[in-house]
Amino acid sequence: MTVRRLLTAGALALAAAALIPGQQAAATGAGELPFGSATTVGLHNTYDPAAFSYLAQALDTGTGMIELDAWTDTITKEWKVSHSNPLGNSNNCVNASTAAQLYTGGANKNLEACFDDLRVWLGAHPSAGPLVVKLELKGGFAANRGMGPKELDALIAAHLGAAAFRPADLLAKPGGGSYATLDDAARADNWPTRAALAGRAMVEVIPGTVEESNPFDTLHTDVEYGRYLRDLSAAGRIGQAQIFPAVHGAAAADPRSRYETAVRPWFVLFDGDAAAYVNGIDTAWYDSQHYLLVMTDAHNVAPAISGTDPTADQARARVAQLAAAHASIVSSDWRHLPEIQSLAVPRG
Repeated sequence: MTVRRLLTAGALALAAAALIPGQQAAATGAGELPFGSATTVGLHNTYDPAAFSYLAQALDTGTGMIELDAWTDTITKEWKVSHSNPLGNSNNCVNASTAAQLYTGGANKNLEACFDDLRVWLGAHPSAGPLVVKLELKGGFAANRGMGPKELDALIAAHLGAAAFRPADLLAKPGGGSYATLDDAARADNWPTRAALAGRAMVEVIPGTVEESNPFDTLHTDVEYGRYLRDLSAAGRIGQAQIFPAVHGAAAADPRSRYETAVRPWFVLFDGDAAAYVNGIDTAWYDSQHYLLVMTDAHNVAPAISGTDPTADQARARVAQLAAAHASIVSSDWRHLPEIQSLAVPRG
């Protein structure tokens, strides 16, 4: 971390300590931080109608991350959004076309409707965000049946549109030209400031629980999308990509060593269990390289607190603890604490 960043981080931290919770994100000046230098808070399974009647209500908390579970339905060629039903929808997405429709109408729509709701909400809240959209592909891609990375990219491009912060946006150098890989761009700290990314969303994809436990699935989502990025770049078509693939699961050293060499530089986002990260893993490495680090199940870090309803002070202390441990996003199910969901503090 540079001297300038140390001074900035210290000033922001002192300012944050004097503020009431609901004012922290805006008043600390966290918008001046590069996206990779801030810690925000995320919500798990925000599509679940038991958590929020409408997806827009999750966004209204000011959260820095929402999560969608999607199934690749190769029979209907639709991306279904549900926790456990691969052939049907069970979610709070309503396919809004105007801000007034975000809190009305029938839910249980396909994935494109969720991105429509997100685009409309961001359009009505241009100063919000930046927002990370974690997309868990429960069973993985099915490119051989017309539902692979290319088709998912096309869906996001059509329904999230210009609100998407894409890999090509991170690659673009401020003075012109482009970095060769996402790794080069991240290590050069080419992340825009949070203020510059207001009103935009970055889509992260992780392998799904079903995919990871399927012994017959030998090509997981992370590898497939990483290869896709590599090939798009080689073909001069990286602008088509809409998604940042995540290295899934906390591991020591550089967990990208599991991938073939040519694919590793296309991963700059890491996602895993918070307790595993803080128990013996050098998380400062992620921060020093300006990689994004999503820490899930933040409530389980010792001493454990409620995963749904901790006190605001408990949740705030946990965010501070994991920000110091270099998390980019601290994720749990604290859906009743908008003053915590809207936090944005210096990382590290």
